[in-house]
Amino acid sequence: MIVANPAISTTLGVPVGFWTSELIHPYDVFTKAGLEVVIASPQGGKVEVDSFSDPRDASGYSRHDTLSLEYIHQPEFMKLLENTPAIADINPDDFDAILVCGGQSPMFTFRHNTALADLFMKFYAADKPSAALCHGTCLLLDTTLADGSILIEGKTITGFANSEEDYADHIVGQQVMPFRIEDEAKQLGANFVTKEAFTPHAIKDGNLITGQQQNSGTETAKLVLDALGITGV
Repeated sequence: MIVANPAISTTLGVPVGFWTSELIHPYDVFTKAGLEVVIASPQGGKVEVDSFSDPRDASGYSRHDTLSLEYIHQPEFMKLLENTPAIADINPDDFDAILVCGGQSPMFTFRHNTALADLFMKFYAADKPSAALCHGTCLLLDTTLADGSILIEGKTITGFANSEEDYADHIVGQQVMPFRIEDEAKQLGANFVTKEAFTPHAIKDGNLITGQQQNSGTETAKLVLDALGITGV
């Protein structure tokens, strides 16, 4: 599982990180299915959650996320976020699947990150389940096949929807993200399919698996398990 390193939003000027539920909910599915999970990040080192995704945050935005709160109170889990391995140290041959989590930071750190795109493509090219969730799907906008063609051209995918960006912009009172995944994916020829805003939704097109937003982590993880031939979870 790949989570973003801490960053500063260029639109809001505030610290941003990965979204708590987008790591914890799939992690919970995977570990309960008996999988060994490594949490890595592009640069390695300590990673931080987006404040709005922390169930303890004063905003109360994620106060309903009791599963994440449960994990946050587990010191052994939180220790995994203190010093994540860098993707440069990840050997795809050692793993059966990849899932790239979202949050706000990916929108400022994943675009044009060739190392991340190359890692993702190594999994995809090896016919391994290759998943991206919410704003983590922005990495697919720059991911190309060996022949130089765009990975998502002609593929059915999902990701953080325009309807959800509209909601976020309205709540904050200004444009939150520097671009919109739905618009750019469609321009690249993707069949971008969404459900009603913040409804759990994930899609599998071959070995490419995508989840719409922060409420879709469980659905995304279950599609990964299905692609691995693990059923009954």
